[in-house]
Amino acid sequence: MKMKKYLLGLACVLFISCGGDGKSNKKMTPQKSETKKDQSTSAKDGGYGFEDLAEDLGFQTYAWSKEKDGTYFGDPKAKKGGTLNYIHSLFPRTMRIIGQNSSQVLNSRTIASLCYESLLSQHPTTLDFIPKLATHWHISDDKMKFKFRINPDARWWDGMPVTAEDVVATWDLRMDETILSPFEQMTYGKFERPVAESKYIVSVKANTVNWRNFLYFATMKLHPDHILKELDGTAFLEEYAFSMIPGTGPYLIPEENIKNQESYTFERREDYWDKDSPFSQHMFNFDKIKVSVVKDNDALQFEKFKKGEQDIFNVNRSRRWIEETDFEATQKGWMKKQRIFSEKPAGTSGYYFNMREWPFNDKRIRYAFCYLYDREKMNREMYYNEYGMMNSLYSGTVYENPNNNKFKYNPEKAVQLLKEAGYTSRNSDGWLVHEKTGKVLSFTIITQKTSAYMITPVQQMLKEYGMDMQIQFIDYNTMIKNVNARNFNVCMLAYSGLIYPNPESSLRSTLADQDDNNNVWGFKSDRVDELLDEYDICFDQKRRIEIIQEIDGIFNEVHPIAFSIARNYSRMMWWDKFGYPDWMLSRYVGEYWDAFYYWWIDDEKVDRLDDAMQNEKQLPIMPIDMKYWPAYLLELAS
Repeated sequence: MKMKKYLLGLACVLFISCGGDGKSNKKMTPQKSETKKDQSTSAKDGGYGFEDLAEDLGFQTYAWSKEKDGTYFGDPKAKKGGTLNYIHSLFPRTMRIIGQNSSQVLNSRTIASLCYESLLSQHPTTLDFIPKLATHWHISDDKMKFKFRINPDARWWDGMPVTAEDVVATWDLRMDETILSPFEQMTYGKFERPVAESKYIVSVKANTVNWRNFLYFATMKLHPDHILKELDGTAFLEEYAFSMIPGTGPYLIPEENIKNQESYTFERREDYWDKDSPFSQHMFNFDKIKVSVVKDNDALQFEKFKKGEQDIFNVNRSRRWIEETDFEATQKGWMKKQRIFSEKPAGTSGYYFNMREWPFNDKRIRYAFCYLYDREKMNREMYYNEYGMMNSLYSGTVYENPNNNKFKYNPEKAVQLLKEAGYTSRNSDGWLVHEKTGKVLSFTIITQKTSAYMITPVQQMLKEYGMDMQIQFIDYNTMIKNVNARNFNVCMLAYSGLIYPNPESSLRSTLADQDDNNNVWGFKSDRVDELLDEYDICFDQKRRIEIIQEIDGIFNEVHPIAFSIARNYSRMMWWDKFGYPDWMLSRYVGEYWDAFYYWWIDDEKVDRLDDAMQNEKQLPIMPIDMKYWPAYLLELAS
C-alpha cells in the first residue's frame, strides 16, 4: 500500500543541548492540514450543539476548572519552542503501539503518549475520566453498554476527521489474531464489536460485567479507519514495523527524522487539533524531541550528558548517584540533581525463571536460587542502602500479600532444597551433579552488558554452592525476542506497575504456553484463574484488594521470580535550563517521561546558565529530595 508515511519515534525524555542557544524563540516549520468544520451532522448525532443536549441524553463530561485542576495539566508559565535532546540505550523494536513487540514501556510512554489518543483520558492526580477524542460519555445502569460522543473537531495528522468508524476499525485490528499479541484479544474480546451509531456517536456492549470494562475501552488508543480498512493484521505488522500510521496526538516524526539505530526526532504539530484545550494548552511544549541511541554503554551516556550532548539523565546506578555526581557542574548549580518522590507503582523486577523447562521447572531449584541471592548484602555493599526489598508483584501497595515469604539469605535452606532435588554431590569442577541423571546444575542467563555489575555478584553467590549460572550477553532487543519465544532459562527483567492491577495479562493460564505475551514464566493456576474471573466482576474495592493479595500469595508460593529491589523515587539530573510545574513529575507516572509532557525551555534560565558557565558563577543548589507528592498526601489526610 502506497502512502506518505509518518515515522514516529520513541523517546525517552529529551532536552536541549548545552551546545546550542537552547532558546524557545526558534520556531519549527509548521505542518498544516486544511479542514472544514462539519456543519451537516445534527446535534443529536454528535455534531455541533450536542453539548446542549448531552445531559438530557444521559451523557456526562468533565469540565476543567482552575480551582480543581491547578497546574496538573501543565503550568501557564510554560512556553513553546526549542529542542529537547536525550540519549537512550535502545532503538525501538517497532514503532507500532499495537501488535507484536509493541508492549515496551518505551512505546507506551513516548509513541503512544505523544502521537496517539484515546476516547477519554484520566486526570493525572484524581484519576477521574476526562475528555480526549470524545467530549461526553454514557454508561448504562447495568454497566454493560457505553456510548461516546467524538469531538467533531478531532483530526488525524492527514486532516481527516476522527469518526465512530475509527473506533470500530481499531477494535477489529486489536481482535485480529494475526497481529500476534494474544493479550489484545483477551482484553478487547470482553466486548462485542462496537457500533457506529452516527458519524460521531459510537457504542459498545460488554459481554460480561467487569469493573474495568469502561476504563479499558475508553482509554484504547485509536488508529484511522481510512487506512486500516486496506490492511489485515499481517499487513499492518509489516507496513508499520518502523513507520507510523497517522495519529491524532501533538507530535509526529517525519520519515527523514529517522536514522535507523542512531536517532529519531519528534516534531510538534502546529495544527494539533486540541492545542487550545485547557487539558492540553500548557503541555507538549518542545518543538522537537530528539532521541539518540548509545547501546549497552551507560557510562558513555553519562559522559555525553556531562558534556552537554544530552540534557537530562536518569541515574539508575546507586554507585553513580553517590560517588559520581559531585563535580563542578553540580557543585555550582549549573546541573541539578534530585530524588523525586511520587506514588508511581513500583512494578516488578528480578530474575524471571522459565518454569516450562529444566532446571526451573522444579520449585526447589527456584527456591534455592532465591535463598542464595543475598539482596540485603548487595544493597549494603553495592547500592548504598538506597533500596528496599521487593517481595511481591505489588510491592509497597495495599495489594501486596503481607504473608509472602521474604526469601532472606539462607544458604543452609538452599543446600537442603538442592539435596531434596537430587543434587547431593559435586564434580571435579565444583558443580552440583544430579545423583540419578548425572546432569550438571548449569543454566544460562541472557542479559545486556549494562546489567553485568548486578548479575556477576549473584553468579558468584550461586557458584559458591555449586550452581553454575553462565552469563550470555546480548542486546536488549534480541533478549526480548528470545524471552517472547520462550527461548531462555532465566533472564533479568522489570515490568512497570499499574495503578489498577491487571494480573490477567500475565497470569492467566491460557497464556502460559503461548508466545508473545507477559506470562513469560509459564505460570498456571486453576485457583488464580478463578480469582481472575471474580476480580473482573467485583465492584467492591475492599474485596478486590483481598483477591489480589490472594493471587499475590499464590504467585509467591510458586515463585517464578527471584524478586529484586525497589525504590519509590526517581533519581534525575538535568542542565538548569528548564521550567517545570511545582510538582516536577506527575503523581502516578513519577518518571523522567513526564518531562516530555510538562517541562519547557525557560529562556531566562538559558541566559543565566550561559552566563554562569562563562563566568564561573554560582547558581542555586536544590535540596536533594523533592517531596511534593508526599506533602500533598499529608495535606489530603489532614
